[in-house]
Amino acid sequence: MQVDHHDLAHEFPEFKERIHELKTSDNHFHKQFERYNELTKEIERLEKQDEPVTDEHMEELKKQRLALKDELYAMLKG
Repeated sequence: MQVDHHDLAHEFPEFKERIHELKTSDNHFHKQFERYNELTKEIERLEKQDEPVTDEHMEELKKQRLALKDELYAMLKG
């Protein structure tokens, strides 16, 4: 199965420097960034290994990641 990479640098290449800046200066951003990465790795692992997982569980993981992505994007723009 083809796995798309959804790390923040791929999602928002125009904010690469800002991501680094906030990771080192904003604890909340850093925490949310780490959670986003954990979810992304889990989703990619499940997709790559084609492990049996319910559609509902995968959908929930993706919804959580999207909510974090929206929050992180708002912080990057702010």
